[in-house]
Amino acid sequence: MEQEINLADYQINIADIRQHIDEVAVNKTKKQPQNAEEFTADTKALYADFAKEKMGIEFKDISLFITALTHRSYVNEHKKAHIEHNERLEFLGDAILGAVIADYIFTNAPEQDEGYLTKMRSKIVERRNLNQLGEELQLLSFLRTKLTPKQLGNNITGNLFEALIGAIYLDKGYKTCFKFIERKLILPYINIKNLEEKVISHKSLLIEWCQKHKRDFSFEAEEDVEDRSETKYFVAKVYVEGFSVTRARATSKKRAEESAAKRTCYKIQGKQHYKLDVK
Repeated sequence: MEQEINLADYQINIADIRQHIDEVAVNKTKKQPQNAEEFTADTKALYADFAKEKMGIEFKDISLFITALTHRSYVNEHKKAHIEHNERLEFLGDAILGAVIADYIFTNAPEQDEGYLTKMRSKIVERRNLNQLGEELQLLSFLRTKLTPKQLGNNITGNLFEALIGAIYLDKGYKTCFKFIERKLILPYINIKNLEEKVISHKSLLIEWCQKHKRDFSFEAEEDVEDRSETKYFVAKVYVEGFSVTRARATSKKRAEESAAKRTCYKIQGKQHYKLDVK
């Protein structure tokens, strides 16, 4: 018989863990490649002022912030120069953001289990929230690229926000990162009680419901060949117990499936008197 693990028995001190992560970040020396890109004093001052005014951050190494706002397309246009794009910082920022949110939820929801904590973290770091933060910080206005916003894609501002987090972590450490995310994301927008009722994926909700109630289900998505417009569309259908329940149309398979799943959830709730409770 498995024994329930009590974290108190292990004397886990979250404050000590935070301090250790912070020390690792601050003491990390940034290895500069040979012939690394050099910035003029005016460029450094421009980005330093922007970081201080919009984010309240004074970078010790402003090149980290400039790199966070350097798109791969800019590097491709300057192949002879030794320029670093922001994708590594974006990768790091994504991980640090997840850690900070996990830290916050773990501390503020002490009675909840792992499943609850995971769902809450996913709801907080969903792409729409990050895109909105990137827009509010006007990161796109300082992005080094010649591509248009449309060419950059819908999630570019969220990607830039993650790269920014990576730069702050390397320059200032975990503690400053935590405070920045708390100030910009958690306190203005996050309410744990409201998040509990928020659905971030109707497809996941539908799958959980079907599994819980032992219903066979499937998704079918294909390109809409009858559409004559220049934009490519996809049609998704949801089948439950072998019957086609709903269909939806969108510019990607993922969006079409999510839209069809959302309509199916509403049908199940409204017409068949089932409550989509998968707790």
